[in-house]
Amino acid sequence: MVFDDSLLDDPVRLADADTSGVLRATAMAGAQVRSVVERAAELDLDARLDVGRPRSVVLVGRSGVGRPVMRLLAALLGPSCPTPIVLADVVPSWVGALDVVYAHTDDPGDDELVSSLARASRYGAAVVLTAPDEGPIATAVAGKGTLIAPRVVVGPDRIFATVFTTGLRMLSALGLLDVDVEALADELDAEAERGHLQHESFVNPAKSLGMAIADRTPLLWGLDPVAGAVAEHAAYLLAADAAVVADAAEYRHAFARGALYHEVVSGSGGHDIFADPDDPDISVSRRRLLLLSVRHDGAAAAARRAATEVFSSAEVIDVADEIGAAEPVVAAVLALRFELAAVYLGLGAGTIGGANRFSPVQS
Repeated sequence: MVFDDSLLDDPVRLADADTSGVLRATAMAGAQVRSVVERAAELDLDARLDVGRPRSVVLVGRSGVGRPVMRLLAALLGPSCPTPIVLADVVPSWVGALDVVYAHTDDPGDDELVSSLARASRYGAAVVLTAPDEGPIATAVAGKGTLIAPRVVVGPDRIFATVFTTGLRMLSALGLLDVDVEALADELDAEAERGHLQHESFVNPAKSLGMAIADRTPLLWGLDPVAGAVAEHAAYLLAADAAVVADAAEYRHAFARGALYHEVVSGSGGHDIFADPDDPDISVSRRRLLLLSVRHDGAAAAARRAATEVFSSAEVIDVADEIGAAEPVVAAVLALRFELAAVYLGLGAGTIGGANRFSPVQS
C-alpha cells in the first residue's frame, strides 16, 4: 500500500480514518499505569511478594507485547542484579517455592502456559500474571497467585504500559528496582499529548518519526541493552500496525549482521538526490538507520560515539535529552513514541483504520 503523508497533517481526515479509535487507545498508556498501581494496592502485592530474596525471578512472555517487555525488564535490572533473572516462553519445570514468576499472555486459553503456571503454583512459587480475568489461564493461579487483569481496555497490541508497570511493581516489591510510577504515568501522558493528532508533523515527534521511516526499511539499533529491548517492541508494532519490516538489535550485535552492516556503512554518507529510485543499486538509501538510546553510562556513551562516527547520516532517538527522567520512564516514553509512530504509519498506509483496515486471517 502507498503511504499518504498528507493524511498526517489533516486532523479531520486523520480522525475519520481512525475508525476504531486506535490513537485514543494508544494514548491511554498513562491511564494503564495508574490502573495497575491501583489494582496492585487493592491486592496488597507488596505483602504477597514479601518472600525475602528469591532464588530466581522468571519472566515469561508468550508473544506480541509480552516478549519485548520481559526483555526490557531484564535489561533494566542488568547483570549486577543480585537475583538471577530467567527469560522463558513457559515456566521452567524446576521452578519451586524459592522462585518468583511473572508471566503475561493475551490468550485466556493458553494451554501450555496454563499447565506450567499451575505446576509453579502447586510447587509454591510466587506467581504474578497479567492476562484476561477469565478462562483456564485465570483459573491456573486462582487462590495461589496474583492476577492483574487489564482494567483499561485497549486491545492486546496497546497493553505495553499494563504489562510493563506490573513488572515494575513486582520488581519493586522484591526490592530489585525502585521506580516512581507516578512520574511514569505523568510522562506517558505528556508524550501522548506531544503525539496528539492535532499537532502538525514538524512539532509532533511521533508523526515526524513515522514520516522518517515511511517507505523505508528501518534499522532500529539500540545503543544499550535497554534501548535494544525497546527496539524489539518497536519492530513488533511496526509490523503489526503498518506492515513495516524492521531490523531490531543492539548496536554491539549489529556487527554480526556482516553484509547488512557493511552495506549501511558504505551508504552512510548519503545518497544521490538525482538517482533513479527504481535503480537496485541504490537499495541502501531505502534503509533508515535509527540509533535508539536510553542508558547514559560509559558503555552507552562509547557506543554512541562510535556509531555516530561510522554512521554520519544516522538519527539518534534519545528522549532522555527531552524529559530527563529515570531509565524505566525514558524506556516507556520511547516505546510509546514508536507505538504512536506505528499507528500513524498504519493509518497513512491504510493497514489500520478506514475501509482498508487490515484484518488478520483467523485459523
